[in-house]
Amino acid sequence: MTEEIKEKKEEQIEEHKHTKKRKKLSKGFVVGFFFGIVLASIGYVGYWYSLENKDLTPEAIKTLTTDFINENLMGGGKIEGLTVGNKQKYYNLDITISKDNSIKTVVAADGTKFCVSNMDIVKKKDDTASTGIKKSDKPSVELFVMSHCPYGTQIEKGIIPAIEALGDKINFSLKFCDYAMHGEKELKEELNQYCIQKEQKDKLLSYLKCFLKAGDSESCLSSTGIDRAKLASCSASTDKEFSVISNFKNKVGYKGDYPGFAVFGSDNTAYGVNGSPTLVINGTIDETAGRNSAGLLKSICNAFNNAPENCNAKLSSDNPSAGFGEGTTSGNASTDASCQ
Repeated sequence: MTEEIKEKKEEQIEEHKHTKKRKKLSKGFVVGFFFGIVLASIGYVGYWYSLENKDLTPEAIKTLTTDFINENLMGGGKIEGLTVGNKQKYYNLDITISKDNSIKTVVAADGTKFCVSNMDIVKKKDDTASTGIKKSDKPSVELFVMSHCPYGTQIEKGIIPAIEALGDKINFSLKFCDYAMHGEKELKEELNQYCIQKEQKDKLLSYLKCFLKAGDSESCLSSTGIDRAKLASCSASTDKEFSVISNFKNKVGYKGDYPGFAVFGSDNTAYGVNGSPTLVINGTIDETAGRNSAGLLKSICNAFNNAPENCNAKLSSDNPSAGFGEGTTSGNASTDASCQ
């Protein structure tokens, strides 16, 4: 490496150093925020524009990565340490977030790639943090899914603890995409869930928690004490109003190869919903929340003018497994997947 190139690298490293003092957030929030982003990772993004494709020294990697994490991922806090491992194609990193929390990841040896969610280092922090979601005293949270979509059920399992933690501090609505990809059983289930929410809303979350375990609607209707006569009447009248089953059988109102479900058709159009799941907070689609409870709680709480104490709830940052069933997923591949 020439002296001129070396000097340029050192100058750029100095320019990149964090120079503003920021208020520290609580360790719980910092850990949850950072883990939520790292666990949602599905690829690599540009971290540093290297000169002549030369590898950086471990010291330079440590400086660049530490500054990037503190500026872009810690919300005003700072990691307590970072150890750079052996160099191969990538440097292994051991990042100490707090005394009892650390995580391992990698950064390319030339400083160009850092293992994290889809973030662009050339953007300022304010740009990466902004979601465009308006704040309000009582946020509106609308979740659009298909009842049998494995990724819809995944986010439902993640959001239920957040909804329970926030209670009446928010307005939550479960809604459905304007087409169904899983046949007549999905259309009928969505009619049922729509009616449970409409007329027996206090039992909706209990029913969903049961249904998401095995997709056994009959068993869950019984175990949660749903008024079946009331449900049947509502489902029949809603079906008649929107011609859900008749359109399915007569192949009317299909979206390509899939039958339509027009109950929330106007909302789908207004928000530009194009798949399951789609999370809408205060009228804007949120693509940053992920599928885990901690991340979803954080996204919703960011929409408050003044976040309530409920937002301090300690929820899991593990991604629920896709599809029916309990447990968490060991990888990140499904966290951005959807039924479209």
